[in-house]
Amino acid sequence: MPNINAALGCAQLEQLPAFLDAKRKLFGAYQEAFREVDGAHLVAEPDGCSSNYWLQSLMLDEECAHQRDSILQATNEAGIMTRPVWVLMNELDPYRDCPRMELNVAESLSERLVNIPSSPGLTA
Repeated sequence: MPNINAALGCAQLEQLPAFLDAKRKLFGAYQEAFREVDGAHLVAEPDGCSSNYWLQSLMLDEECAHQRDSILQATNEAGIMTRPVWVLMNELDPYRDCPRMELNVAESLSERLVNIPSSPGLTA
């Protein structure tokens, strides 16, 4: 590894604790903001785990899944950059005709998850 790359890596590692703290605080702020919202909740770390909260996602309940695209449109029109969580690989052109198993859980998640702004530099 060239010295310049190593120096950049070391500089990033020095900032890691502050980034992780900022992401955890952002999750706490989102958790408070969405506490009273029916039909949606934040994806949180499971008990006994410690998430880096690299990606903050809002999970819509099954009965609210049909609202995902209107939520994405409204938030983006308001200047809040939200995105659907992912496109499943079997839906991508190169893999469309490939064998696959049932993907009911993955399909449900992709229809209900909304990625919300996750930058450690975000403030209230």
